[in-house]
Amino acid sequence: MSLSSALSSALSGLTVSSRRAEVISTNVANAATPGYVRREAVLGVRIVGDQGQGVTSQGVSRDQDQYLLNDRRRATADAGARGLKADALQRIEKAIGTPEDDYGITARLADVEKALIAATGDPASESRLAAVADALRGLTGHLARATSAIQTARGDADARIAEQVGMLNRNLAKVQDLNGQIMTYTNSGREAASLMDQRQVLVDEISAVVPVRQQPREDGTIALYTTRGAALVEGVAAVIGFARTGVITADMTLGSGALSGLTVNGRPMEPAEGGALGGGTLGALVALRDRDAPLAQMRLDAVARDLVERLSDPALDPSRAAGAAGLLTDAGQAFEPANEAGLAGRLRLNAAADPQAGGALWRLRDGLGAAQPGPAGNTALLGDWRKALVVGRAPQSGDFMPGARSAAALAGDLVTRIATDRVAADTEASHATAFASALEKIEAEAGVDTDRELQDLMQVEQAYAANARVVKMVDEMLRQLLGL
Repeated sequence: MSLSSALSSALSGLTVSSRRAEVISTNVANAATPGYVRREAVLGVRIVGDQGQGVTSQGVSRDQDQYLLNDRRRATADAGARGLKADALQRIEKAIGTPEDDYGITARLADVEKALIAATGDPASESRLAAVADALRGLTGHLARATSAIQTARGDADARIAEQVGMLNRNLAKVQDLNGQIMTYTNSGREAASLMDQRQVLVDEISAVVPVRQQPREDGTIALYTTRGAALVEGVAAVIGFARTGVITADMTLGSGALSGLTVNGRPMEPAEGGALGGGTLGALVALRDRDAPLAQMRLDAVARDLVERLSDPALDPSRAAGAAGLLTDAGQAFEPANEAGLAGRLRLNAAADPQAGGALWRLRDGLGAAQPGPAGNTALLGDWRKALVVGRAPQSGDFMPGARSAAALAGDLVTRIATDRVAADTEASHATAFASALEKIEAEAGVDTDRELQDLMQVEQAYAANARVVKMVDEMLRQLLGL
């Protein structure tokens, strides 16, 4: 090897060592930076003519396992979706109440039965009749609050869907813009690793809402598809459509047109969990608004209907006119089975027996249609009200198992079903979170290892020193030759 070749090779080694040291220092400095992917200098043989003349840097590669990245994104999206469902069901369960809660639906029904038993023991006591009215108002008020909580959960879900759709559209547009910048950098030979890191942060945010599959292209750009087949970025970014609803009531559904669905470039998605946009928190919010919360409301309305029909039996109160409302009413009117949606929120004590609505307490004892008080010792109707609550009766709606049961037993079934759903959701959320955490740990272990980077830096220093030594030796040899 000639002295010029040796000098050229040593100088290329110094240049490459300097570049490698720069890359390593960048790795160490960004070890804890979200979205940062470990860099590695790509080296190659430097060719001059047809001869090797040292080493050259051919750019910087990002050390990333695309399969692991996709798996981690899907797991994170699944964990977020299941956690959101578990939180929502916990809110609904709290609103309805558990058997241990003194404010829950089973406790409220128990209060009504106790008040009726006490009033039957002394039907002339105004305070005991007032206790019956208070217990009934407590029951209807609780059902109304539970209904409000369920519909508020639906409204909150609707608002969050709008927020997430807005975020998706902004991030998809940014990914498209970064794709263009990266392609320009790649075609001009400039390093685009930092732009790719920015893009990865955006895709991570997108995939938490809608799990995506990332498809890399040769020019450094990527295409994004949902795991259910919808194209989100394929050259240009898709536009996701959604219209937020203001106040949501129990009778409002997607099928009736009262609520907005999701669209991609104007094409409607399947309604179930957001269709092709499901699998993440967006799909979980759609499911909460259109399936999970309405299911809880349907069961609550079935219990309310059972109560209304038990206490509206014409055989109970001969004083009541045919077709008139019973002891519990649908917002003051007789209940119509076709109008069951949201009944639990409209349940009211009949105004004829409610002093707060201008009625008289003695009608609880003497009949809702009675024109004047009857015998003070009459216990028949009060006893019949209680019997109506405890007699076995098959529910006329809801997804409960068939079979006759008391009002308290049906309410207990409601509480049990909701608790069972919530426990199952909690279990699924825990498993999904643990799996996502495991993948995140594996991904972190494959990221920047500062110990490894420092070891590599020591090797770079040794290589730099060796190349510097060659330059020095060539310099000394040239001096000796020139001195001859």
